[in-house]
Amino acid sequence: MKKKSFLFLLLIALAVVSCKKEIEKINDKISDASSSASEDSEKKDSLSGKKDSVVQKPSLPPAMQEYGFYNAYIFPKDKKVRDSLFALFNKKFTEKERYAILALNRLDSKNKWNADTLVVPAKIDTTLMEYSPFPMQLDVLSPVKKIVVFSYPIQAYGVYSNGSLVKWGPTSMGKKSAKTKTGLTFANWKKKLAISTVDSEWKLPYNFNIFNLDGIGWHQYDLPGYPASHSCLRLLMNDAKWLYSFADTWVLNPGGATTKAKGTAVLVYGDYPWGKRKPWRKLLNDPNSNNISVEEMTKMIEPNIEKILKEQENREKVVDSINAAKAVLEQMPQTAKTLEP
Repeated sequence: MKKKSFLFLLLIALAVVSCKKEIEKINDKISDASSSASEDSEKKDSLSGKKDSVVQKPSLPPAMQEYGFYNAYIFPKDKKVRDSLFALFNKKFTEKERYAILALNRLDSKNKWNADTLVVPAKIDTTLMEYSPFPMQLDVLSPVKKIVVFSYPIQAYGVYSNGSLVKWGPTSMGKKSAKTKTGLTFANWKKKLAISTVDSEWKLPYNFNIFNLDGIGWHQYDLPGYPASHSCLRLLMNDAKWLYSFADTWVLNPGGATTKAKGTAVLVYGDYPWGKRKPWRKLLNDPNSNNISVEEMTKMIEPNIEKILKEQENREKVVDSINAAKAVLEQMPQTAKTLEP
């Protein structure tokens, strides 16, 4: 009886194993058929020479990595791939959008090739105001008509009028071996096209001096995506033009030996995180990482507010006096010409 039971169980086991092997053979055949069909399809596409077959090949890596409020547009080192991705970048975004994206990355169009990663907002505001790292309103500056603030830590400038932020943008300040002087200063003289005293080949459009004895000012020049200047404050061309018109120059006494009134207040502060991750790259993980708080700005400005207001009041008096003198001269009758006999 036991022998019969054993033989019965053995037969069942053999049947199960046999069925399993048959199933595996069937699956292998299906897999082989699928693989063969796929290979045949690829061969047909490669032989057909159609453009569609080229598009289907994964020749380019994904350009955009999504993070949320800001995304990363990645450029690999391979030149051909970079060129292809830049072509896609140019096609994807309008000229104004590209300008804004590069500005957020402290770059101009000439130096965009320096980028291996571009921080790109999910929603692009071509005015940049939506991404301002500066507070939109500062009560401490309410009585100040004009002031320009340059932040070394985030390589950006902000312009306030009576406490309201009216403009901000990127800058490239002094490199580590030639840092830009910090502290409160005032705009001095300006020139539409200045020549650098360091190298006569360096042309500086819309130059506005702020540290006269040091020859430091803001002007248009290359923005390579990091602090690179010889102490000056580099700007994009549009920003340099705007600030050139916005800021006030000093007023000199006749002969130019002394200053009767100072120009627009300028505050340069902080230091750059040398050797560390670029501050704007941190926006990918935290969209508020570059933001300067009202409290921080107020703390920096308060020790200087008395001097700023004093110089502003003096300037208003000097300008009013000059305008009054001009009005008197305009009202005076012109000297009659002496006729020859």
